Amino acid sequence: MIAIIDYGVGNLFSLTASLKYLDADAIVTNKAEDIEKADRIILPGVGAFEDAIAKLKATGLVDTIIEQTKKGKPLLGICLGMQLLFEESHEYGVHKGLGLVKGIIASIDEDLEAAGIEGLKVPHIGWNALSFTANEPLFKYIKEGDCVYYVHSFYGKDCDESTIASSEYGIKITGAVRNGKVYGTQFHPEKSGEVGLNILRAFLEV
Repeated sequence: MIAIIDYGVGNLFSLTASLKYLDADAIVTNKAEDIEKADRIILPGVGAFEDAIAKLKATGLVDTIIEQTKKGKPLLGICLGMQLLFEESHEYGVHKGLGLVKGIIASIDEDLEAAGIEGLKVPHIGWNALSFTANEPLFKYIKEGDCVYYVHSFYGKDCDESTIASSEYGIKITGAVRNGKVYGTQFHPEKSGEVGLNILRAFLEV
């Protein structure tokens, strides 16, 4: 069973529909006992980091999530859910994350400006190709150069040791990370067509 954590920050329809298409047994829950019984955990999310981490803490599930990952249970963070895995975010202030992945969440706009790159719109919205930095089980059913769908203004930075895929958008955008069995995708696999379904299929086999 897959526990999709519901903490009030996003529409879960596309994700649950994708997992149903894959014949996965999934529940949307905010109960610790469901997460403890599950074989895998998915942490989705859209919106602002500060609001999301506050809402996640309000559920009382943070300790449960960390405890289950320490036991080796696979976890997949998607979009903002991936960002919450990091040590801290610099989105409109500095906010502490779950600390499951080393690095920070930084502004794409600020880093494009610092690099002297003009003409690229932020948020980074749309399809972009993946480059792999490692041979990973999460990508066993896709190939380098396959495109996935992004919607974000902030991205993972200073996380080279955990980065398993990236995309180019003037600067290198962290596409996916892994620390042990803790995975994160900045893109939305549930909105990335057959490629995204194949990434979710691979996660079900981790």
